[in-house]
Amino acid sequence: MKNHHKQFLALVFLILCTLFFNCKPKSEWIQLFNGENLEHWTVKIHHYEVGDNFGDTFRVEDGIIKIRYDNYKGDFNERYGHLYYDTPYKNYHLVIEYRFANPWYDTAPGYTVMNSGVMFHSQDPRTMPKEQDWPISVEMQFLAEVKEGESRPTGNMCSPGTDVVFEGKIDPRHCISSTSDTYPPDEWVKAELIVRGDSLITHIINGKKVLEYSKPQIGGGVANRYDESVKIDGKPLKEGFIALQSEGQPIDFRKVELKLLED
Repeated sequence: MKNHHKQFLALVFLILCTLFFNCKPKSEWIQLFNGENLEHWTVKIHHYEVGDNFGDTFRVEDGIIKIRYDNYKGDFNERYGHLYYDTPYKNYHLVIEYRFANPWYDTAPGYTVMNSGVMFHSQDPRTMPKEQDWPISVEMQFLAEVKEGESRPTGNMCSPGTDVVFEGKIDPRHCISSTSDTYPPDEWVKAELIVRGDSLITHIINGKKVLEYSKPQIGGGVANRYDESVKIDGKPLKEGFIALQSEGQPIDFRKVELKLLED
């Protein structure tokens, strides 16, 4: 009887809390990667149709999402790719653990060495023409050490087809560097992204806040050969898709999880 009484009181409390104090259940972590396959993910690679995972670029092995180029031949030919989770999100806390691998595809552009990232507030890959190179999105860029002792922070912001407000004004730079430490390629790094719709964006690396900016919106350059009806400059980016990036450097992702935040 005591247990029934406690359950009844708990139910009454929940009802009263909901009615009078607008209480909401605490959001649980959503595992975007199930550790087994790419279910609920969609590939889009430059020069290929949506859904064509050319060369098995994105694969799951040993419980890890791996980006590899061992099936590529010839020139890299700007075959930039992205792996999109099929649900768009607005307000959330995203956690990703990544590390770089070898070998770099040596005909990819030099800037792609030890370089990858996660795109967010991205356009739907199904709205991208076959020859569009980068999705209209905001990127949390991942970098690793190339030359020993040379600073190369990770968790930076890049903006293909978008603009952001940094330190009170729209920043004209395509990429804004974070204040993070530099990490060796083979070290697992924990990257966190706190997204508040079209207001505040926070980047966190290994538990330390390293960058913050606001008001992501469509604009700027870098993205090419898009559908002009999609790129409406000045339009606030309130939500969008999350995508893991491929641009010539092998990389591993062992965790991709997300917690919804209140509006």
